[in-house]
Amino acid sequence: MRAKGVFLSGLIGVVVLFMGYQYSRAGPENQRPETKIGVVGIRQIFQDCKRNVRYRQEAAAEQDKIITELDKLKKEIEVEEAGLKALKAGSSDHLELMKGILEKQASFQARQEFHKQQMAMKDQIWTEQLYTDILRETSEVAKQKGLDVVFENDGPALPALSAQELMMTIRTHKVLYSGGCLDITEEVMNRVDEEK
Repeated sequence: MRAKGVFLSGLIGVVVLFMGYQYSRAGPENQRPETKIGVVGIRQIFQDCKRNVRYRQEAAAEQDKIITELDKLKKEIEVEEAGLKALKAGSSDHLELMKGILEKQASFQARQEFHKQQMAMKDQIWTEQLYTDILRETSEVAKQKGLDVVFENDGPALPALSAQELMMTIRTHKVLYSGGCLDITEEVMNRVDEEK
C-alpha cells in the first residue's frame, strides 16, 4: 500500500510540474502580438483616381479622332460607290473606280482592326502600370501604418448583369467583412495621383 501511495504522489508531482511548465509557456511574454490588418479598395481607386480619369479622357479623345478619320474614309467610299452606279459596268472607268473602292474598303477594315487592337493594347499597358503603382503605394502606406497584412476589399457589384458574372463575383469576392480593419484606400489613391 505504501508503494502505491509513493507512486501516486510521484505521478501527481510530475503532472503538477508538467502543467506548471505548460502554463509558464502560455504566459503573456510568449503570446504573439495582435496582427494589424488593413484593407484597400482597388476598384474604387481605378474608378476614382485622377490619373485614371485623365487617361480615360485622353483615350476617349483619341478614339473620337480615330472614329472621325474612319467616318471620313467611309463617306468617301460611299460617294465613290454612288458614282460607280453611274458608270457602265465593265468599262475601263468602271473597273478602275471599282478597284479604288475595293482598296479603300480594305484600308478601312485594316485601319479599323488596327485601331481596335492598338487601343486594347494601350488600355492593358495602362492598367498594368496603374495596378503596379497601386500595389507599391499600398505597400508603402501599410509600412507607415505598421500593418502586417492588407486585403483587397471591393464590395461586389450587385445586382449582377448575368448568372456568369454573379458566379465570377462569388468566386473572386474574398473579404466578406472587414470591420475593425484600417481602410487605407484614400491614402493609397492620393499617393497614386501624386505620381506622374
